[in-house]
Amino acid sequence: MAPPPTPRISTRKRPKQARSTQLVADILTAAAQVLASDGASRFTTARVAEKAGVSIGSLYQYFPSKEAILFRLQTDEWDKTSALMAGMLADRSVPALDRLRAVVRAFVRSECEEAAMRIALNDAAPLYRDTPEAMTLRQSSRRIIDDFLCEVLPAMTSSERRRVADVLLMSFGPVAKHLSEAGYTDEEADARARAMGDMFCAYLESLGAKCPPNAGP
Repeated sequence: MAPPPTPRISTRKRPKQARSTQLVADILTAAAQVLASDGASRFTTARVAEKAGVSIGSLYQYFPSKEAILFRLQTDEWDKTSALMAGMLADRSVPALDRLRAVVRAFVRSECEEAAMRIALNDAAPLYRDTPEAMTLRQSSRRIIDDFLCEVLPAMTSSERRRVADVLLMSFGPVAKHLSEAGYTDEEADARARAMGDMFCAYLESLGAKCPPNAGP
């Protein structure tokens, strides 16, 4: 059996005028509201167009499918998170492990503050997560972690650092997702985020102590 076709998730065209820019913004605002209220399973382009007060034809000028809209919402979330992480992890005026602790807390706080949207986007992820565009976006986010690990564990080989990055990323997202869904107070979620940050730092410190000083890149 042939695999299902890959959905087209790239936007059809970029808005160039103020009017078209506002139209796209209205569509995305409506899409976020529909996703939060109806969930991924009931998300449709027709529902988004109705909510935005635009024709379905106008919507399709910019977004060829519902997957394209959902991916754009996810991209905006990832861009915001990546910018936060990159800025904090690159600030070498702060000790490296303190930066990592701060990033963990900031990420968990963001997940909790936008829990409804993050949960809905996670439910929608199977619709686009295997597309080339999604893979490229994940690689861009991963490079932020890779650059930080090069600083913290410079004596490790690149393959060893990839393994460490896998461990961090596989732990980071699911734990933050659980904290956002569990109904904790802000103080309770923050306490658990601090604990997770301490665990990550202890893991990196143990690796640094074991790494031979003459290891190659």
